[in-house]
Amino acid sequence: MAFAKAAGLDTDRVVEVISKGAAQSWQMENRWKTMAAGRFDFGFAVDWMRKDLGICLSEAKRNGSPLPVTALVDQFYRLVQQRGGGRYDTSSLILNIEKP
Repeated sequence: MAFAKAAGLDTDRVVEVISKGAAQSWQMENRWKTMAAGRFDFGFAVDWMRKDLGICLSEAKRNGSPLPVTALVDQFYRLVQQRGGGRYDTSSLILNIEKP
């Protein structure tokens, strides 16, 4: 989405094309329009996601499971919280790309 905007591409067409392949996801199918509009007041809140990720990361540390990607995603959500987006839905991760 951010790449499409930066490249001046038609976001509707880009989503239509990528949703047919490996990039397809529930988030993309259901939130792309609100993400493109900068609206994040739907769905599962970042605060709740970070709580759940914290539980997961704590258990991973306890049992010795390395979860570097999970830890990175948690930090991206932390950045959204620091911007005041704790109640935004999880699609708000795009803010870290569009408005770093």
